[in-house]
Amino acid sequence: MRRTAKAPASSANLGPGFDSLAVALGLYVEVAVSPRPQGLLVTAEGEGSELARGGEHLAAQVVCSVLGHDRAHVHVRSEVPVARGLGSSAALAVAAAAAAGAPEPLVAGFAVDGHPENAAASALGGLVAAAVVEGSAVARRLRLDPALRFVVLVPERRLSTAAARKALPEHVSHVDAAFNLSRMGLMVAGLADADGLLAAAAQDRLHQAARSALFPESVPLLAELLDAGALASCWSGAGPSLLGICHAGVAPAVATRTGEAMAALGVPGQVLVLEADRTGVVVTEEA
Repeated sequence: MRRTAKAPASSANLGPGFDSLAVALGLYVEVAVSPRPQGLLVTAEGEGSELARGGEHLAAQVVCSVLGHDRAHVHVRSEVPVARGLGSSAALAVAAAAAAGAPEPLVAGFAVDGHPENAAASALGGLVAAAVVEGSAVARRLRLDPALRFVVLVPERRLSTAAARKALPEHVSHVDAAFNLSRMGLMVAGLADADGLLAAAAQDRLHQAARSALFPESVPLLAELLDAGALASCWSGAGPSLLGICHAGVAPAVATRTGEAMAALGVPGQVLVLEADRTGVVVTEEA
């Protein structure tokens, strides 16, 4: 029997919701698992297909862990750019776990890096709040206005999560923590009702400014997203991708204008207009 699982990419943090908020996006990774008489076979196509094969591949590690053996053919097909702040590793782990038959794919996604929000979005779909409670990932879906679209600026350059984490300050002040909590409340409310979403809801003092040195062009591009008509703009996860949260009607124009801004700044890459994925991981089986 061949089992295939498809999981969506995600954008985490959404400005102030550091390590706690994420939204699933309509960009997917698919993992198919079928039995083999002996030995592991890993094949891949699409984004990340040049990465490690065999037992070192993340999908293979997750599949073998769930199955308890390595007698499987694991095939990966991905649309999700790697190391761009779109939750590629979490989506891959969630899809691989589901394809291998894991009852709770979120657990595998959480195990990848210890941060549950990307994995929760890939597993559950929609907008999620997530936390680590007594060592386990706990997530809840939140209301997400169907009128919203997401313009994603995806530079060609990669930025590893580890490097992005290293740029963060070790300590933050109570003032900055309170600032983020207040903005996160505004962000959750605005995502539930787009008419109430303020640009200020995406303001942050915990991570975005510290990471801007790794991608200086992010500062004018975030401003350009707002000038072009986005309701709010922020880094997507650890970056370097940037997110513009828009009304559906203006998203194409925002994408066109910010694509031109990327070119003018000498930042090669692509601009995507995505809907939220509201389903999460989906599993299909065939004999």
